Amino acid sequence: MNIQEYFGRISYNKSHKDADLQTLTVIFQHHIQAIPFENLSMHCGETIELDLQSTYDKIVRKKRGGWCLESNYLLFWALQELGYDVCILGGNSYKPAERAYAAEINHILLKVVIEGNSYIVDAGFGGAYQAWQPLMLISGKDQPQIPGIFRFMEDNGTWYFEKVKRKHYIPEPSVPLTDSPELGNIRKIYTFTLEPRCISDFQELNTYLQVSPDNILQKKSICSLQTTEGLYALVGWTFTEVKYNYMEDVDLVQITTLTDEEVEKTLKDKFNIVLENKLVP
Repeated sequence: MNIQEYFGRISYNKSHKDADLQTLTVIFQHHIQAIPFENLSMHCGETIELDLQSTYDKIVRKKRGGWCLESNYLLFWALQELGYDVCILGGNSYKPAERAYAAEINHILLKVVIEGNSYIVDAGFGGAYQAWQPLMLISGKDQPQIPGIFRFMEDNGTWYFEKVKRKHYIPEPSVPLTDSPELGNIRKIYTFTLEPRCISDFQELNTYLQVSPDNILQKKSICSLQTTEGLYALVGWTFTEVKYNYMEDVDLVQITTLTDEEVEKTLKDKFNIVLENKLVP
């Protein structure tokens, strides 16, 4: 494994001699704009191995993406290589359908300490709830970014991560503005504690997510990538393109239904992914 090869994968060619916030932010943005959040292996008959060499080969050499366990594990390795004070944390993601957080840890995120300040760095959430910059670990403070306003709330050692929603404009005559996300609506994302974890704590989860029929990752093939203006998402045969803040506090959302042939072409053109095995969306 080689940090220069990783930099090539994320198209990063600036200096990295200082393990400071500015360098972290730029590397992080390159990472999320180059490495898709995707679970396509599960829908191609491939097994996802949670060891560093396998993850590195898949994402860096085969130019694939990965889900949170893979993308954040690779980023953890890269930040360690660059001399950052970084540790792994475990999160419990929010399930909107059940209006509750997962009972067991099902997400991995990173905490980086720079000059005494702690930041949460998470390249593995994907979609519209992916932050674009490291977030300062501070309770109750709004942290506006291009995707929206993020914040943490801390209660008795448990941290809650949430985002303020924006309205969506879907350009079809019959749907002027979706009224579901009212202004100021809070979308809960996940909870976590600051107990340091190691990657072996997630091995069972990695196996479980690949065999459990009732989780969203089994039910749907997902691929999403942050762009300079918003994001691309391919869920099953549905391709969505989002442009953030298209109008004041409104995101532009364009949705297309694809054929099987278009799915393959879209993966190549929009996500730079060429699969070795046949995808069953």
